[in-house]
Amino acid sequence: MERRNRSLKALKKLIYINSLDSADRAKALIDWVESYLPNEGISDFDLELTELKQLAELFYSNISFLKKHKEDTRDELMKVQKMRKFIDHS
Repeated sequence: MERRNRSLKALKKLIYINSLDSADRAKALIDWVESYLPNEGISDFDLELTELKQLAELFYSNISFLKKHKEDTRDELMKVQKMRKFIDHS
């Protein structure tokens, strides 16, 4: 029962994280993974089939989000570096 409760709590938290804005969502996803997937991994979750499908959908959407967030962050960093070079040469 404890494993089931922990699994449901993890799913609910991931649903909540999915509703956050980009910066908060990225940070919350890191915290979520560290809290719920450190040693046991996803195979330790005790969820019903519909809940597992929902978890899978959230995983895939968050993976896509993190890839896009990484690219956006990299682009922003490149802009800042170009701006610093311009300011240093002025």
